[in-house]
Amino acid sequence: MNESLVVNDSSATPASGEALPWIEAESLDQNGSLEFSTAALDFPINPWDIMLCMSGTVIACENAIVVAIIFYTPTLRTPMFVLIGSLATADLLAGMGLILNFVFQYVISSETISLITVGFLVASFTASISSLLAITVDRYFSLYNALTYFSEKTLQYVHLMLVGTWGVSLFLGLLPVLGWNCLGEPASCSIVRPLTRSNVMLLATSFFAIFVLMLTLYFKICKIVCHHAHQIALQQHFFATSHYVATKKGVSTLAIILGTFGASWLPFAIYCLVGEREYPSVYTYATLLPATYNSMINPIIYAYRNAEIQRSIYMLLCGCFQANGAYRSRSPSEV
Repeated sequence: MNESLVVNDSSATPASGEALPWIEAESLDQNGSLEFSTAALDFPINPWDIMLCMSGTVIACENAIVVAIIFYTPTLRTPMFVLIGSLATADLLAGMGLILNFVFQYVISSETISLITVGFLVASFTASISSLLAITVDRYFSLYNALTYFSEKTLQYVHLMLVGTWGVSLFLGLLPVLGWNCLGEPASCSIVRPLTRSNVMLLATSFFAIFVLMLTLYFKICKIVCHHAHQIALQQHFFATSHYVATKKGVSTLAIILGTFGASWLPFAIYCLVGEREYPSVYTYATLLPATYNSMINPIIYAYRNAEIQRSIYMLLCGCFQANGAYRSRSPSEV
């Protein structure tokens, strides 16, 4: 018996002799969710699954480079880069999860492994979103407490945020594996089987809470920047113009981050709240695929645009292991 993550679509029925290769009709209880099936795998591969696997491959490759650079570069040990490393690790695991999910759908037939894969994806994407929140908090404190930011206390609270981020993510990822799934009760399934509707609603609600908190922090950061601009206007010698320009750059980057984050995840989060398992599965795929793009864009925004990481990549590729010029660690507001 092959078990695969397949699509059931009750919105259309094929005519006699007409095949819908990526849609399976296994019982009268058909639904539009992404589903684990115990039917024989006798149909072509779902093109949506191929796109998800390709997305996962790009995500894994991009973030693997970032993780390796941060891990092997001793100078990238500031709180900012620790959090960026956490984000890259979460996105790397999410990309690997998408690849493994594809393999387990069409190659390996095991309900237990499939449940573990779903839990792995939930934990990875939760860690990615939570890491974005942690980075936003770090940006805020780097401006609010600029004089004491580079201290041992800052590193301690960063470590506490990481423990909380990965602890909560692991807990949410284990819930489907430990029994909070709909395999024994199909009527309770959500748009993504085997997650129950209550489980999906919990994840979506948590996303909205994080998004609102990020917006609030961004608004406070903008107020701090405006205050800095006012101080510069009154006392030119109090803040260097270059620092203000760098601060504006950091706020612009944060605006791009929030815009990308919202555009990627909001459609899927909203559909998780309003969607039903009977809805056509194309809606689930069409909102889930853009959500994965956030993990693809994160390393570009956070890592590859950063001067220190660009320098490390250049040193790695060119073998230039001797620094040219003075080096200083930047604050998060300058990234």
